[in-house]
Amino acid sequence: MMQKQAFSPEKYDKNIAITLPYYEEYFKQITDIVHTAFPMPVTWLDIGCGTGKMADLAMKNLPVKKMVCCDNSPQMLKTAKEHVSSLKADFREISIQNLQFDSDFDVITAVLVTHYLKYEDRIVSIRNCYNALKKNGMFFTVENFAPNNDILERLYLERWKNFQRKNGKSEEECESHILRYNTEYFPVTIMEQMQVLQKCGFNNVEIFWCSYMQVGILGMK
Repeated sequence: MMQKQAFSPEKYDKNIAITLPYYEEYFKQITDIVHTAFPMPVTWLDIGCGTGKMADLAMKNLPVKKMVCCDNSPQMLKTAKEHVSSLKADFREISIQNLQFDSDFDVITAVLVTHYLKYEDRIVSIRNCYNALKKNGMFFTVENFAPNNDILERLYLERWKNFQRKNGKSEEECESHILRYNTEYFPVTIMEQMQVLQKCGFNNVEIFWCSYMQVGILGMK
């Protein structure tokens, strides 16, 4: 299934920074946790690699001996190859639903990926990630989440629109992006997402980042 991107590859980083609060922080948090957990060089799988932001930051700041960057968009992969010049990076056109690795990686990242998937595809995809990890490996997912009820949903969506307005988006652009909620991507609550990770085999599951309507969850194998 080809996921519909909110922005074109050429304008992705610029547009997403004025759409998602603290976007840069996701990658910094992940990098810091990996730095703390793994004193030795790591093998890393970045799924839905987009423009290569995660891979580029990781390889500039951590001892990464191998980085595999996957995306189901050939246009995104082309952009990622231009941004990530390291010879240690391997680029592959593949979706998270079709991963077939077996205990190959210390770290797997999936930033803004699984919220595009319906429940059964989400289970298949995260189980693929679990299988691809070595023992004691770490899986990081950052997703838009659904508030626990309609009252909180209205509040959180309006706050998110306010952020976009303050960053220069027109009212039409703000409304258009908010209308993607539960139509082009399918968020679940934070608790539901944590339960999905547990169902897929992760015994240690914890939130490592949360703000506005985005949450980062860590699962350890």
